[in-house]
Amino acid sequence: MWMMQKRTDPGHRAGRMGGRQIYEALRDQIMSLVYGTDGLLPSSRALADEMGVARSTVTVAYEQLAAEGFIETRHGARPRVARSVVERGRTRATSRPSTRKARLSAFGERLRQDPPHWTAPPRGLVANFRYGELSPSDFPVLAWKKAVTAAMARKPERLAYDDPCGALRLRTALQGYLWRSRSVRCEVDQIIVVNGSQQGLDICARLLLDAGDRFVMEDPGYQMARHTLAATGAVAVPVTVDAEGLQTGRLDGIAARLAYVTPSHQYPLGGVMPIGRRHQLLAWARQNDAYVIEDDYDSEYRYDTKPIPPLHALEGGDNVIYLGTVSKTLSPTLRIGCLVVPQALRSLFAAAKQIMDRHTPLIEQEALAAMLESGAYDSHVRRVRRRNAERQQALLDALRRRFGDRIRIEGAAAGLHVVAWFDGLPQKHEAALIKAARAKGVGIYPVSALFVDPRGARKTIGLVMGYSALEVAQIERGCKLLAQAVAELD
Repeated sequence: MWMMQKRTDPGHRAGRMGGRQIYEALRDQIMSLVYGTDGLLPSSRALADEMGVARSTVTVAYEQLAAEGFIETRHGARPRVARSVVERGRTRATSRPSTRKARLSAFGERLRQDPPHWTAPPRGLVANFRYGELSPSDFPVLAWKKAVTAAMARKPERLAYDDPCGALRLRTALQGYLWRSRSVRCEVDQIIVVNGSQQGLDICARLLLDAGDRFVMEDPGYQMARHTLAATGAVAVPVTVDAEGLQTGRLDGIAARLAYVTPSHQYPLGGVMPIGRRHQLLAWARQNDAYVIEDDYDSEYRYDTKPIPPLHALEGGDNVIYLGTVSKTLSPTLRIGCLVVPQALRSLFAAAKQIMDRHTPLIEQEALAAMLESGAYDSHVRRVRRRNAERQQALLDALRRRFGDRIRIEGAAAGLHVVAWFDGLPQKHEAALIKAARAKGVGIYPVSALFVDPRGARKTIGLVMGYSALEVAQIERGCKLLAQAVAELD
């Protein structure tokens, strides 16, 4: 009941609290939804032990709460929050919003002006083509459960903070995996385990950018990367992408401290950057004493192309920070990724990770290390690659069957999404199409939202269509309903 002690008057020590003080603290917690809208409170005996008071003192508080309708009691059961009183209180609270404007730092003001937006995934859709979601049926439940159980069964010598760079066992396993799967040669101490790509980007932004600096951003590109880098006060320099990724020829004359790229499968258009452009990008980085963040976010999914060596494998990688995660292979809920940083930056990145959160949770690190060591992770990747190749083929077949030559597909060589361009539909009808599709139970998401510079957006509707969370039947049905929505606009 630490939260109980936090919410009471600091002048009242737990041992001196009377029934009235306990009643008031519980009432405030109930109205603040500490126990949810109908959650269970502690038993009177358990709360009395926690607070160091007589059980009768807690009983008095509970009786008062029940008399006023805050809780419901039943003999032999723990008290439960009365849903009706909480909902009435919440309605009253929301009707009186505060007019006080919070005083924020420069960082906070930048976020207030240009915040990223999270929206809950819509429920009850026939097919949701949202990118970044995986099918729960693909998750290796048994292998992960076995690895987590084994990790929890091992008793450490002591419970203490660990190396901020990550568990040595996991970094060693990652070193071997990166070499055999992506030709990334690195030392173990160059690997920093992070909480997903977002934390990796945040560390890069804090260490490499100041307010007023410039950074190169693919256009269109990954919005969360732009938000993270721009939150430092740095200014995005959008560079157009085409079917082969970032147009590196446009970098001439651009002075910047950093470039963020997705060369293995450009997000969202899906281009794979050819070797010539990769060398050109690295030459620009050397000339400008800049760093390149190489986000290799879904490199495991290749269907009809041979892997091209990552930037980090070219020319020594001294200007490249490699970023990878398991969000697209295992689950985005795990929040595990890694940075491979130049040796000169290793200690600095370790220090930044330490002050941010000490280290990534160790149980998950140990479990992932065990799967990498046993080969279970590689087997899982091969299995989900096959399944997602089947899903992609089902989507391509359904789109061609429903739309024929009225659409163009980009980015089908790799990854977990494709871009479908509806050349006959002007972009001014984009909102209407999204609304019509949603009314039929289909979630669709436009490319236009991913442009840094809206003037660079194309004049026709383009959709980023993810398929990795869908089964074949859902894909077929979703495309049929999307065709109906498009027909209504014609």
